[in-house]
Amino acid sequence: MQLYLPIADIPVNIFLILAMGAAVGFVSGMFGIGGGFLMTPLLIFIGIAPAVAVASVASHIAASSFSGAIAYWRRRAIDPALALVLLSGGVVGTALGVWTFTLLRSLGQLDLMIALSYVVLLTTVGGLMFWEGLRSILRVRRGVIVPMRRSGSHGWIHGLPLKMRFKRSKIYLSVIPVVAVGLVIGFIGAVMGIGGGFILIPIMIYLLRVPTSTVIGTSMVLTLVTMVFATMLHAVTNHLVDAVLALILMIGGVTGAQFGARAGQKIRGEHLRLLLGLLILAVGIRFAVEMVIRPDDLFTIRETGGAG
Repeated sequence: MQLYLPIADIPVNIFLILAMGAAVGFVSGMFGIGGGFLMTPLLIFIGIAPAVAVASVASHIAASSFSGAIAYWRRRAIDPALALVLLSGGVVGTALGVWTFTLLRSLGQLDLMIALSYVVLLTTVGGLMFWEGLRSILRVRRGVIVPMRRSGSHGWIHGLPLKMRFKRSKIYLSVIPVVAVGLVIGFIGAVMGIGGGFILIPIMIYLLRVPTSTVIGTSMVLTLVTMVFATMLHAVTNHLVDAVLALILMIGGVTGAQFGARAGQKIRGEHLRLLLGLLILAVGIRFAVEMVIRPDDLFTIRETGGAG
């Protein structure tokens, strides 16, 4: 069943888009990530312009994160104070990201920058996460226990001023690195159309020493708010949000995220990191292949909406 997308200006199979939304929503709920790192490339691979894909996927990420966040809130697996501090930087980063997005589009460099960003970011992060997950599994099989949080062990980050006590996560930490992390995640999300959870979660676990029990739910709150904000800014400034595409993705995403959140609770942490790293790495490699292979049509004329 074909459906015409007004902003993307192409017909698509509605069942294919629904299936993509549900599948990415499942991954989002399972790993505690927005899923944009997977959905945006998938849309680009089926012929949707990168600018439209990035702007429209933000709403899908928000819907999936909302559904997943509700499930984690019911389990009291969200740190409200930590989420609020992250959001103070995330909102600013999102605004800067949309401004950069608009600037690159006006210069005609947006598509290239999106492709290069995905290749570099996904292959690097995916490779590191896959290797760390594999090492963790090998250590467990050998019976070597390496605690992720040692009592009394602190890095240079824990020596920074302006400390705040986050009761739900049971940590005492400076707000400076937390705000900075939120700003970076918000910026990347607005430019690339990703929730940033696959970057945020390792940073919170290994750098900020946030316990895994609150990491996923808290990251979903940041993703939810920043992606809602990004969708609004993209719609107002760039006019690239395809409401029809976004609605279909949201329906599939909300459904899939509920099942993914339940599945994620049944899988060991090291196995989750291994699977997530492998998935991220695979998408990055696929994007790299797309950049170097010779296209069927060497020249394409396509409208991507008004410049706003």
